[in-house]
Amino acid sequence: MGRWGLTLPLPGTPLHAHEELVKRAEAVGYTDFWSGETNGPDGFTPLALSAAWTERARLGTGIVGVFQRGPALLAQEAAALADASEGRFVLGIGSSSDRIVEGWNGIPFERPLSKVRETLEFLRVALEGERTEGGFKLETKPAARVPIVLAALRGKMLELAVERADGAFTNFLPLAGLAQVAAQLEDAPEGFELLCRFFCLPGEREAVEPLARFMFSSYVTVPVYAAFYRWLGYGDQIDAMVAAWESGDRQGAAAAAPWELIEDMFVFGTPEQMRERLDAFVAGGITLPIVTPIAPPKALAATIEALAP
Repeated sequence: MGRWGLTLPLPGTPLHAHEELVKRAEAVGYTDFWSGETNGPDGFTPLALSAAWTERARLGTGIVGVFQRGPALLAQEAAALADASEGRFVLGIGSSSDRIVEGWNGIPFERPLSKVRETLEFLRVALEGERTEGGFKLETKPAARVPIVLAALRGKMLELAVERADGAFTNFLPLAGLAQVAAQLEDAPEGFELLCRFFCLPGEREAVEPLARFMFSSYVTVPVYAAFYRWLGYGDQIDAMVAAWESGDRQGAAAAAPWELIEDMFVFGTPEQMRERLDAFVAGGITLPIVTPIAPPKALAATIEALAP
């Protein structure tokens, strides 16, 4: 069995209530905890807490944006978590999205590929304990090398990940599109990882469809994700949904979300069906599936255990 991840923070669960869930998840076989960072907790705090709650699990940011933090601060945060976890930390960085960077934070979303490349080069130097061109040097070099993973959906960002990073982190990936992503990684070095977050909704279609439609339409209408789906060849399927969203018709966008793509991307059904689906992604080239269980708080622990390796 390869690596098997769980997203932190867990949905609907306050951070102060995570300890037992995190400890139990490690006990039942999850090898990794990777934080999300959208409009909940930041990407580092859940991992800092989990560093104290776990003994073996790897802890990764999946992902934190390079626009919202300066590169020196990113290096400091990475070094701190590498220290707190005694070398179990992986830094996942990416451009985030135009909606988050520009819409929510008021920071121009310009030249994202260049920004990620420049930040990556800075971090490589800083995390080795060397002085950067701008004069920054960490007070204490991390005792162990800090791997860096790039959020990379398509094209040149995937190329950059293959050339300079230790892995690529994809998201909202339909199974039918996996081969196209994996094909971009044929020249990746040995040990290169392809990580993907999977939104797991227990239940059959009638139970999960409203939430799935809302999630799909709210994500895939973000310009970077819309471009990803067009790159995968799904432009015709998403055009009506994107047009409705851009006109302010959120309900219309959800109604126009193509069910065949929703079904190909989300993980639905019984625990056995969900595991079978996750295994299909692993067989297609995902080296680390990261499970995001979307379940009521009372059912969350059981869902985590049911999807454990």
